[in-house]
Amino acid sequence: MSSRERILGRVQRALGDVREDDTPYEEAVRRDYLREHGDRSVAETVELLAENLADYRALVHRCTEAELAATIAGLLAGRGSRTVVVPPGLEPSWLAASDVEQIEDRAENTPHELDRIDSVVTACAVAAAETGTIVLDGGPDQGRRRITLVPDHHICVVRVPDQVVSSVPQALQRLDPTRPLTWISGPSATSDIELDRVEGVHGPRTLEVVLVSDQPSAEVNS
Repeated sequence: MSSRERILGRVQRALGDVREDDTPYEEAVRRDYLREHGDRSVAETVELLAENLADYRALVHRCTEAELAATIAGLLAGRGSRTVVVPPGLEPSWLAASDVEQIEDRAENTPHELDRIDSVVTACAVAAAETGTIVLDGGPDQGRRRITLVPDHHICVVRVPDQVVSSVPQALQRLDPTRPLTWISGPSATSDIELDRVEGVHGPRTLEVVLVSDQPSAEVNS
């Protein structure tokens, strides 16, 4: 008997006392929990996202669409980046003001090759303000999961307010569960038993989030 057959056998035995007419799982589990906490305006929701991102030690910046290319160029230059990996569907104008060498995201790129790349620039699928979480779904402007986990510096562009929601339940409503979702709450970090924080263990050590809107830009200190 294979391991698969043993596991399926255990599942079947565990379900042996469940009646055939029992309530289906999707109907049996109550889902009447709060969809968001508090009553916030759109502007307040965006502010909460910025505050929570900064609290997680992400570096938060704001600009208009017209300022985006210059903002990204400035962030790459400030980091001293010489190379940047680019998802296939990223808007070309975002990197038009930078002379950093652009590396195309390809399936042939090995982790070792990606580790030698200084930065990555992506868009996102949605951002949840209450948890300061950004979600990537592997779309054309976000690329494969590995390009946002291996390079040490990630610049993520969030469109405000279109891609900002209050809570995780609201974010889930916008996401396709069959896609490869990556949930990001600040730079990658972990702590040992003495609570010494170490960043960059499971992904980028530095996360910079650019909130793009048509409103006048205002830098958010973090």
